[in-house]
Amino acid sequence: MPRLNAYHRKDGRWEGRIPQGKNEDGRRKFQYIFARTKEEVLRKMEEIRRINRATATCCKTLRTIFEEWFSLTKHRIKASTAANYTMKADKHILPIFGEKAISDITQDDVYAFIDEKQKAGFSERYIADIVVLMKSIFKYASTSYHIFNPLDGLRLPKRKSAEIQLLDKEEQECLQTYISNNWDHGTLGTALSISTGIRIGELCALQWKDIDLEKRILTVRKTMQRIQSPTETSKTRLIITDPKSESSRRKIPIPDCMMNFLLKFRGDAEDYVLTGTNKPIEPRTMQYRFSKILKNANLPSVHFHALRHIFASTCIRLGFDVKSLSELLGHSSVEITLNRYVHSSFEQKQAYMEKIAFHF
Repeated sequence: MPRLNAYHRKDGRWEGRIPQGKNEDGRRKFQYIFARTKEEVLRKMEEIRRINRATATCCKTLRTIFEEWFSLTKHRIKASTAANYTMKADKHILPIFGEKAISDITQDDVYAFIDEKQKAGFSERYIADIVVLMKSIFKYASTSYHIFNPLDGLRLPKRKSAEIQLLDKEEQECLQTYISNNWDHGTLGTALSISTGIRIGELCALQWKDIDLEKRILTVRKTMQRIQSPTETSKTRLIITDPKSESSRRKIPIPDCMMNFLLKFRGDAEDYVLTGTNKPIEPRTMQYRFSKILKNANLPSVHFHALRHIFASTCIRLGFDVKSLSELLGHSSVEITLNRYVHSSFEQKQAYMEKIAFHF
């Protein structure tokens, strides 16, 4: 884009020129801007150019724009993220907007799209993730083709925190008793998660080379997940990749209660902890094993991720500072730890309230 320039006129004013195409005779046309100072001329010129950019049109369809954006983006993101973008585009965005010219899509169209997704029963969080992807696509179109971005100022649906079903204190004790009486690879994975807070994908990717029993340190280097990857034989594929963020790469001290368990099952460096072989199991298989443990122990069904919540709440109850806990969990900020993973029991609240002693 041409650099903005201003010229000092003989009458003392400053003048700027913005190209406006050509006359019928082929000579260039300009829009002239005048002001008392150079800074004022440049400011006015930038404002006019911004308005001109915002009123540009582009006949390319959203599908074409998405393909352009994705081809530039996919090399900078993880395979799992790329698969997630493709799935959301193919399933939600392209069926509605794919064949529309990018300049013809309005903010009202997007709000109507959000409304339809809400009526279809999708969560606010999931809808917000779709809209965030759309914002990235339209930002690319706005920058590359200077169109007006209808998603500027769009208000996303409020994300409601999902209610996490946990085991109460008595149920947690029952689970611990069951684990202590039934040592196998399924209970080993359950015990590791509840005593270290490790994520299920990180647990499934864990190899014995990641556990230093002499120094008593567990190192999280990888994670496992199943991603969308349609082929002739399967719609998904299993991948082992880097953790979800840099803060997820971490070292976790191994507590005393896990040492005998780990020593009993210790395998070769390349073996996976949950199988004892060089072949891993995937997260949904570990979730199935956990469900079977709960059933055998006559406990209510909860998601495997509840163990991570139990670990975090237990640490807070034992007096861990939030910064240390946040790093153990692999969070990028303490706010995530406090807002998502710290749960206090009613009994704990009662104990706190009993410490209040006013003299009335």
